[in-house]
Amino acid sequence: MTLLRQLLAIAALPFVVAVVVPTWIARQYGIVVRVATGPLVVLQVLGVSVLALGLLLFFASLRRFATEGKGTLAPWDPPRRLVVRGPYRYVRNPMISGVLLVLLGESLLLLSRAHLSWAILFFVINAIYIPLLEEPQLAARFGVSYDEYRRHVPRLIPRVRPWEGGSSEPSA
Repeated sequence: MTLLRQLLAIAALPFVVAVVVPTWIARQYGIVVRVATGPLVVLQVLGVSVLALGLLLFFASLRRFATEGKGTLAPWDPPRRLVVRGPYRYVRNPMISGVLLVLLGESLLLLSRAHLSWAILFFVINAIYIPLLEEPQLAARFGVSYDEYRRHVPRLIPRVRPWEGGSSEPSA
């Protein structure tokens, strides 16, 4: 059942954001993967690297949510425990950061301004949604533990050095 919950949450959220919408954009604008020539090939290689980093960050974060948080990435089935280890020691929203890196990687790989615009829109939506809706819910659910974590770990842009405080013990 846990695997099914995870797969449904992934299909409903990041899969739509990182696969369905970019595929739709590509079809709308006639964008296809082509190996560039000259200096643009460097952007494509960078794109593959950024995309791979984003996938790594996303799946490492997802694993922590499932194993330590005992929940999914979906707002309707959130973690039951505050997760502050692994990539969460560097950034509070590593899954969103990972998806954003995937979107940026796609835009570089495809050399697509339309895909870059989608990545920017995704960033703006989350920059509004997270502080207005998600963070108050986390503060209500996890109390002082979340407040301390929020004071030390940035929302979307990672810290250089990991935060050493906290644990993933439930506080609510």
